[in-house]
Amino acid sequence: MKKLIAFTSVAALCAGSAALANDELLELMNDPTQWVIQTGNYANHRFSGLDQINRENVGNLQVAWTFSTGVLRGHEGSPLVIGDTMYVHTPFPNIVYALDLSNNGKIKWKYEPQQDSSVIPVMCCDTVNRGVAYANGTIFLHQADTTIVALDAETGAVKWSAVNGDPAIGETNTATVLPVGDNVIVGISGGEFGVRGHVTAYNMETGELVWRGYSMGPDSDTLMDPENTTHLGKPVGVDSGTATWEGDQWKIGGGTTWGWYSYDPDLNLVYYGTGNPSTWNPSQRPGDNRWSMTIFARDADTGMAKWVYQMTPHDEWDYDGVNEMILTEQEVDGQMRKLLTHFDRNGLAYTLDRETGELLVAEKYDPAVNWTTGVDMDPNSPTFGRPAVVPEFSTAQNGEDVNTTGICPAALGTKDQQPAAYSPRTQTFYVPTNHVCMDYEPFRVSYTAGQPYVGATLSMYPAPDSHGGMGNFIAWDNIKGEIKWSIPEQFSVWSGALATAGDVVFYGTLEGLLKAVDAETGEELYSFKTPSGIIGNVMSYEHDGKQYIGILSGVGGWAGIGLAAGLTNPNDGLGAVGGYAALSDYTALGGQLTVFKLPD
Repeated sequence: MKKLIAFTSVAALCAGSAALANDELLELMNDPTQWVIQTGNYANHRFSGLDQINRENVGNLQVAWTFSTGVLRGHEGSPLVIGDTMYVHTPFPNIVYALDLSNNGKIKWKYEPQQDSSVIPVMCCDTVNRGVAYANGTIFLHQADTTIVALDAETGAVKWSAVNGDPAIGETNTATVLPVGDNVIVGISGGEFGVRGHVTAYNMETGELVWRGYSMGPDSDTLMDPENTTHLGKPVGVDSGTATWEGDQWKIGGGTTWGWYSYDPDLNLVYYGTGNPSTWNPSQRPGDNRWSMTIFARDADTGMAKWVYQMTPHDEWDYDGVNEMILTEQEVDGQMRKLLTHFDRNGLAYTLDRETGELLVAEKYDPAVNWTTGVDMDPNSPTFGRPAVVPEFSTAQNGEDVNTTGICPAALGTKDQQPAAYSPRTQTFYVPTNHVCMDYEPFRVSYTAGQPYVGATLSMYPAPDSHGGMGNFIAWDNIKGEIKWSIPEQFSVWSGALATAGDVVFYGTLEGLLKAVDAETGEELYSFKTPSGIIGNVMSYEHDGKQYIGILSGVGGWAGIGLAAGLTNPNDGLGAVGGYAALSDYTALGGQLTVFKLPD
């Protein structure tokens, strides 16, 4: 592993070449009094520059106000704050509220889509939505039924709408969108229904489709140049998106794009990850199944792929690669490098050069990870960049109808979509994790459009020989590739973290606790029980000179699907119902925003 010397400039990441990005949005991101994008900034730092709330006084936090969303099921994502207005979203039916912060949170407008409820059973793991986006006086909502809606930020009036997919064949949406330049970048869900993943850019003003890049398929679909798109420094070659698939399996190959997106204005590159290949039965899709499980770097204007890196070739465990890409600038061997850090579902934390795609670090961020002994880091090796699979935990080698036991992590990964945070003050990443293992039994399945195309039965349970809980909240040193400190939790930490200039880090728990910890030591400084389990992402803003912390409560998501959907069969929810059965002893359904402040 190469030695990295830390240095990060938030301004350098977000100031960039203004001609290649939305000028207003870039300016607003640099204003810590507002929260204008789900991930805090284009670099996905989830860092607030506000320091009124700090490690000395955070223990005095109190509830400032609350707001009921009127919807149950899982509440992921977070509100946005632009000026004096807060924008709050809900899971299906994806209501959007505009609240007047200068008038006791009075509802300025409400947008409630009229969606067909038949989309609900097509959504894999709860009816969640990860929030709205803002740019150019417009709120962008990507609905469950894949309709993208542009709403006037002042009035809620619909400016335009576009349909991105077809729920009849399993295409849905759970993700937010990313406004970049003149476009909004959107993804698609449905890997458990044999959907072929893609990322699409729509014109921000008109809704016109600008480009679409598929995860697999011929070069014309994947938007790859055989000679100039690289994988680990080498050209990918002609039709790399079909070459490692058997027959036409790539047409129903998965690789969906329902995670988070980041953007480098200087390089004009958008970064994201693709999900699992379809089906979950690996014997039905021999080969590396490119480009599922892959980090993509695409030109924001054209969609052309500059480089890719496949983390889990021929995935055998459903280790989707959709988690966020966090961008920093650091010194490597005496040279400043533009870096990308990614905490993958497969249990490995990666650091790459985001300009070239060079792999620098790949280390386990949970000691329980056992499906691999690690990644080959020798650039001269024929297996460079590939994880070495432990045969005992290979569901492909063990064969169909064989129950492979004790695989760590479980399919929901050492971390799912719940986003980590990065503090430039401590040069540390704060990561919500799952400490969960599984048994995995593949079986043969046939494809029918719009029907589940899974092909495996799972059960989940806490990792053995540890603290007995199902989660940890960790501080990660991406210089050394190691854990600095770790906080054990009874259940998976399914909340997005927030780091602040007050040297406090916030996160939520599935039982419903909002926690504040010391950014340097991990010492717990504050805890408050909200009305329902937290799978939302903590955010911060300032209004009338006071700093506020906001969090959505509402248990659900994959971990909480049993509660959210009223499921009791332990194997339902792709194995999560049994694993998280005890959660019902601690929380119940809800849908509420809770906002905190220091006493007046």
